[in-house]
Amino acid sequence: MAIQAQETNEMEQLKQQLRQMQENFDRVENEQRRQIEALTQKLDELTKQSQAAATSAPPVAVTTNQLKELSEKVDQVVEAQKKILPSEFNPAIGLVGETIFSYNSKGSDQTGNDRPGGFDVWQRSIELNVAASVDPFAKGYAVINGSADSATGEATLGVEEAALQTTSLPGNLELKAGRFFGEFGRLAYIHDHELPFVNRPLVLDRYIGGESRSDGAQINWLAPVSHYISLTAGVGDSFGGDSPNPNNPGTYRAFDGFNFWGRLSTYFDLTPNWQLETGVSGLINPKTQDRGGALLQANGISLLTEKERRLAGIDVKLSYVPLRDNQFRSLTWGTEVLYSDNRYQSDPDGIPNNSDEFDENVGSVGLYSYVTCKWSRQWSAGFLFDWVQSDQNNSAVTSAYSPYITYALSHWNQLRLQYSHTDCNAATGRQPSDAVYLQWAWIIGAHSHGWQQR
Repeated sequence: MAIQAQETNEMEQLKQQLRQMQENFDRVENEQRRQIEALTQKLDELTKQSQAAATSAPPVAVTTNQLKELSEKVDQVVEAQKKILPSEFNPAIGLVGETIFSYNSKGSDQTGNDRPGGFDVWQRSIELNVAASVDPFAKGYAVINGSADSATGEATLGVEEAALQTTSLPGNLELKAGRFFGEFGRLAYIHDHELPFVNRPLVLDRYIGGESRSDGAQINWLAPVSHYISLTAGVGDSFGGDSPNPNNPGTYRAFDGFNFWGRLSTYFDLTPNWQLETGVSGLINPKTQDRGGALLQANGISLLTEKERRLAGIDVKLSYVPLRDNQFRSLTWGTEVLYSDNRYQSDPDGIPNNSDEFDENVGSVGLYSYVTCKWSRQWSAGFLFDWVQSDQNNSAVTSAYSPYITYALSHWNQLRLQYSHTDCNAATGRQPSDAVYLQWAWIIGAHSHGWQQR
């Protein structure tokens, strides 16, 4: 009852604010209308006087100046009515902050995590977003991200995205170029704070390298049919954020050294309350040119050097969003399965340029599946399951179970509590661990992607 009363209070406050805004708008509009009517009436009177006194030859210069002055005033009032916002030519600017409080039962040497075990506080990101129309044909946006180093605590700034996107190409086409997140799967091309849980799924970290960032170009085509069908294709010099180097170009990059990706997606209204989204994605880098350098294996001796990268995925999202109270109730189930088929140069003894080196293909599978239920404007909860084979050794398997609950103080301020249990078999060289995370995220200013139902 208390929650209902609070929600009723907030609704009444919003209604009152809306009424006040409408009254202010009406008052300004009425005032401008009165100015136009008064100026028009004065203009009519002077016109009649000018016509009536034409035979007596009045000072023509004075009458002409008066008419010109009134005409300019009328034009100014009309132009003022057309203006929407005083800052319509300024870029939209927003800031997102995200702090992670955590406890992990094992140290980073046992989990392979880039954060220390035990108690930890991590300012995962401070994200500055800037976006504006460049001209009637394109818009530009940039995302500047700062994150604290796990060892030193020092924050480093980086350009996470900076791209130009067309808005008026013919044939339902849209072109994007610059640095951006390539469209692959469901969650790889969104920012960390947009995820429905605290951490990015293991398979996305392992196979893509986290977010699908690339420097390149991407084109999207919306099929001109009544049913929604979207096709995306892109090319870039790298894809993902693997360290130390996502794509080492060496001294010369051939065309097959680029990454090529694509995605085909569609959407179905199953009933007025149930929706289904699904898609397939693919990525190929024919010549990775030593992506990430020589990769040390779990045995501490063997080395793998990646020569070709291939990745395919299928994703599905089933949503229950009732027509009534859709801001207060919803149910989302999302699943994505990825298949990695990479080619490596294997060096079992770890000695480069030795006679025992050979080429090896590794086929691996990984997936994540989650369900989120929202039962009020502020509360939602869910469960995430992860399972992934290593893309370098498919006998190394990691799985995780993560229940989570989210409390949204408002649309711009939310808290999320998550528990994660991670299991690793012996081939991974890591140990099982338990972790608890408390995420506090907030938004100020304009933010185009915000927190959406994922």
